[in-house]
Amino acid sequence: MPSVYVETTIPSYLTAAPSRDLVVAGHQQITHAWWRTAKDHFDLFISEAVLREVRAGDPNYAVRRLEALATIPVLALNQEVRTLADWYRRELRLPEKAGTDALHIALAVYYEMDYLVTWNCTHIANGHILRALMELNHSLGRYTPLLLTPEELLVDEDAEGGVA
Repeated sequence: MPSVYVETTIPSYLTAAPSRDLVVAGHQQITHAWWRTAKDHFDLFISEAVLREVRAGDPNYAVRRLEALATIPVLALNQEVRTLADWYRRELRLPEKAGTDALHIALAVYYEMDYLVTWNCTHIANGHILRALMELNHSLGRYTPLLLTPEELLVDEDAEGGVA
């Protein structure tokens, strides 16, 4: 099955109270739809960076986020991943505050995930970022995962093989 690195925004949207913001509410509904069948179609992975982020904030929601991720394998952080993340942050011109976003990208690249799924469309699932990342990784001889939202990974259960 294709591998998916699940970035922090996914469990956050999955477990948050329904939003009054129509866009956010739509993202929450799409996240729920994708999550219902994701384990049937993808090998899901998270990292210690995801766990660190989901532990933050309101303790009640932190528990919900951790419960949602309880059975998902955790990819190890190592110095090569950290070095790659620092390089991506500089080369992709991400702001200092986006260091963890660069770390998520580095983890997905290092472990050669097929996809990185996120709702962070500013620093991760962004066409400009993906294009630059592809060029950088090509120069390094590294694989580049697709950086997508859950909407782009929805599976049509009625389609042959589950893929629309």
